Amino acid sequence: MASRNHMPAPMCLIENRARKLVICQQALRLLSEINTPVVVVAIVGLYRTGKSYLMNKLAGKNSGFPLGSTVQANTKGIWMWCVPYPGKPDQTLVLLDTEGLGDVEKGDSQNDSWIFALSVLLSSTLVYNSIGTIDQQAMDQLHYVTELTQHIKAKNQTTENPQGRDDSAEFVRFFPTFVWALRDFTLQLQLDGHSISEDEYLENALKLKRDKGDSRNIQLFNQPRECIRMYFPTRKCFVFDRPTSRKNLARLEEMQESELEPDFVEQAHQFCRYIYRNSKQKTIPGGHVVNGRLLANLVVTYVGTISSGEVPCMENAVLALAEIENSAAVHDAVVRYVELMDQKLNLPTETVQELLGIHAQCEETAIKVFMGRAFKDDKRQFQVELMKTLDQKKEEYCMKNERKSTQRCLALLKRLSQELEEKLKKGIYNNPGGYQNFLKDQKSIREQYQKESGKGVMAEATLQQFLKDKEVVGRAILQSDEALTEKEKEMAAAKAKAETAEREQEIQKQQLATEKQKLEDQRRSYEANIKQLEQKMVKERKALLEEQERMVECKLKEQEAMLREGFKKHAAQLNNEIQQLKQENENVQKPSWLPGILGTLADAASLVLPGWFRVGAMAFSNWMKQL
Repeated sequence: MASRNHMPAPMCLIENRARKLVICQQALRLLSEINTPVVVVAIVGLYRTGKSYLMNKLAGKNSGFPLGSTVQANTKGIWMWCVPYPGKPDQTLVLLDTEGLGDVEKGDSQNDSWIFALSVLLSSTLVYNSIGTIDQQAMDQLHYVTELTQHIKAKNQTTENPQGRDDSAEFVRFFPTFVWALRDFTLQLQLDGHSISEDEYLENALKLKRDKGDSRNIQLFNQPRECIRMYFPTRKCFVFDRPTSRKNLARLEEMQESELEPDFVEQAHQFCRYIYRNSKQKTIPGGHVVNGRLLANLVVTYVGTISSGEVPCMENAVLALAEIENSAAVHDAVVRYVELMDQKLNLPTETVQELLGIHAQCEETAIKVFMGRAFKDDKRQFQVELMKTLDQKKEEYCMKNERKSTQRCLALLKRLSQELEEKLKKGIYNNPGGYQNFLKDQKSIREQYQKESGKGVMAEATLQQFLKDKEVVGRAILQSDEALTEKEKEMAAAKAKAETAEREQEIQKQQLATEKQKLEDQRRSYEANIKQLEQKMVKERKALLEEQERMVECKLKEQEAMLREGFKKHAAQLNNEIQQLKQENENVQKPSWLPGILGTLADAASLVLPGWFRVGAMAFSNWMKQL
């Protein structure tokens, strides 16, 4: 039986219904339940080119995605199959089989463009499946690549990009690896009389032509090639023989590998091995790894944008995801904090410090939970929201601790003072010498009370209130005690008053000590947040630099190829992009980068948590001195 994250058969994820894209909620729900990182392999291409067969092979099956055996396109919309990733149990392989492009029965190519754009946006590996060779006709059929700038935006319109100008240079940040699968390939892989590899065949087919006067035709020739080279710097090519005779194609699902052409079987195995070994986890700009839940949110965001008539924007999608994920991260962290506090905390505690120590442990775990899920919290508003919420929860536990302690102490005093209360009712203390007996009994109650353990943090305050409540009775007994002179009564009253003042002063000292402990805990909490944010930012900086270094390497490689082919203008454009990336890298590596980010937390916390401003500023200052 398939596990929760793995499906026994494909399901429609995005239905192409009457020229409208509609999300299938059951498939979306199943995708949302996948908490492991996902590797997303999507396949696109003309209808009736055998796409589904390759996807079934990647799933380790002969059947699953419908192959079809007629000239009609079988797959409508985008179908999904979530399967175990071979050799990587901590990841899930999400296969997306798409509706065949160019289906004459649809009569509308707009949906084809959206299906292609969604495949690019959702996948980490994109397989383009075609029949025959890579010739001009094949390139013309891949016009969807040249239209991507009309259907995808990398950045939102901002002050830096006021006109929403072409930002296709940013596509390489989030575009997938590109694999071209050539089916029914019959040519010899040779160039100028020498054998070449499939990849060399692809790169040769992607070479540009120099302008020799016929600019329009040259532009049409070069445009799809330029787009593939610029948008998909990581490329791979596979060629496949025909799997079997034409008459047997209709029963391909039923045929065993032994019945197929051996070369085709080996080629299919090589294709699958490459995909398994080289496909990357789906990430979004900044290197944040996508799981099933995030992928599902991307699907909702992109399809919703397309349905509204707008162009999907990667930056907007990331911000929308961050809003959802960061809110959920705060919720998860708070839930985990409460779970741990309820497990570890045995109320009432003997001291406030005991409670604060447990709070510190639970808070640290909660911050880790938040940091593990949150991303792009650039203004630190969600982290500050977590800090505020956990501080409020801590105060709630402190109040609950005090209530529990007070209840226990009152019950204990009620039990210990039963004999005293009986004597008061019977008037036994109203006799000569009654006041001294009253004080003696009170002292006995205090001594027994002090010996009892488990009273909690309100032990002294509750005792003080108990004794205070008995002061009026005590004064009355004192004044009526005929065994004492007036002077002795005055001295006894003064002594009682002094003892009361002393006890109240002690209670105030305890309250001040408690406030000091809470203030110190706020400083510790702030430093804990800074420490974990610092660790997260250092990790994210490393991922960002690695991502941008890969971009630089890809663009340098393409620049060298353009120079070899004599396209200096293209090479110059690439050089500008390379220099911009290098400048971004330098900015990220500046000593001021990390303090600037952590300073944002200090600023945000001082606005939302004004009571923390002084301890937060001190903690931040101490951290700065350690750099």
